[in-house]
Amino acid sequence: MKNSKIDSELDIVDARFAHSLPRPNLYVQKLGNRTPSHESGWTIELIDNRVFERECFETSVRSENPSLDVVSYATVEDWDSGSRPDPNNSAIIFNIGNAHAADPRLRDDLRALVEMANPTPVLVLAVSEDLSDMLEALDAGVRGYIPTSVGVAVMIGATRLALLGGVFLPARSVLSMRESLKEARNDCDSVSDMFTTRQAAVADALRRGKANKTIAYELNMCESTVKVHIRTIMKKTRARNRTEAAYKLHQLFPSDAE
Repeated sequence: MKNSKIDSELDIVDARFAHSLPRPNLYVQKLGNRTPSHESGWTIELIDNRVFERECFETSVRSENPSLDVVSYATVEDWDSGSRPDPNNSAIIFNIGNAHAADPRLRDDLRALVEMANPTPVLVLAVSEDLSDMLEALDAGVRGYIPTSVGVAVMIGATRLALLGGVFLPARSVLSMRESLKEARNDCDSVSDMFTTRQAAVADALRRGKANKTIAYELNMCESTVKVHIRTIMKKTRARNRTEAAYKLHQLFPSDAE
């Protein structure tokens, strides 16, 4: 059975590269219209402190797509100090292995890497398939979360998607959350059933990705008040961060979204 959300958003992927993104394996979101400088190939920059993993990664990618180049680094420091490819035609994959993106120290490292790498997109490769880890990674600014359970073709497709201005998440993880939200959706027909009028206004702005300062200005309230409302919204939606709260609001109240 097709998923309309996935089908409707796949149009952001260049048709020439759609074969790399099997529909059952992805959930995508459009961020912009960024276009790589070359069409035939691009560079994947891998950061992984394990030599064997780096060598296997390089061999697998080149076997799957010989037009791609792979440059690997053991640490972020090596990446930062080394000779780097064209930042507008490369994507960084940070292999965190068994670590969890929800870990505060790792999340801070991801934020720092995203800032340092700009405009090059950063994606995370990880063992964990916990949606909370994925959303924490996205909250840190990464442009994709790739579980090690997916194939090489999907991983390459995810990097291409990031280069085109999209975000990659494995569909099965997102769809599993949709199932868990069905019961909550049945209990709440609209935002007003769950929140007060002011909380609903903040929730609507949060769902649209607006910053606290913007929300405070538009709703004529103090930024500290906005933060209080957001904490309440996160508690009521059982979200661990703003990104997860925004996603849950979209899923709980699709008819209220633009």
